[in-house]
Amino acid sequence: MKISARNVFDGTVEAVKPGAINSEVDIALPGGMKIVATVTNDSITELGLTAGKAVKALIKASSVLVLADGSGVKLSARNRLEGTISGLIEGPVSTEVAITLPNGYKVYATITHEASVALGLKPGLPATAVFKAPSVILGVSA
Repeated sequence: MKISARNVFDGTVEAVKPGAINSEVDIALPGGMKIVATVTNDSITELGLTAGKAVKALIKASSVLVLADGSGVKLSARNRLEGTISGLIEGPVSTEVAITLPNGYKVYATITHEASVALGLKPGLPATAVFKAPSVILGVSA
């Protein structure tokens, strides 16, 4: 399978919390990190999502925010993956930011060049990748 989403994480369903229309899916990543996805109940059934099921979590880089100093910041976004900036590709309009997580995974974010400059982003600095649970797309092997 080839996809355009920049971020693809292998994980395992830890728990499914059903709601009236959507369910929350807790996904365990290697190294003790977690991602929360919100998907429709129909998708839970169609994908056979239950605890222990292997999944791929997909997040477009344009859905990832970069938090350079998260001390004391409160956000509604459920997913916060802390790491270190390991790469920047700067363009006149956009900048791609690579954040390496403690488990070795990388999260990519595409932000405006102006935001990159305003945040003072540089390789080696700590940063947090932030994204909302509905931005996570789940896939399973057939």
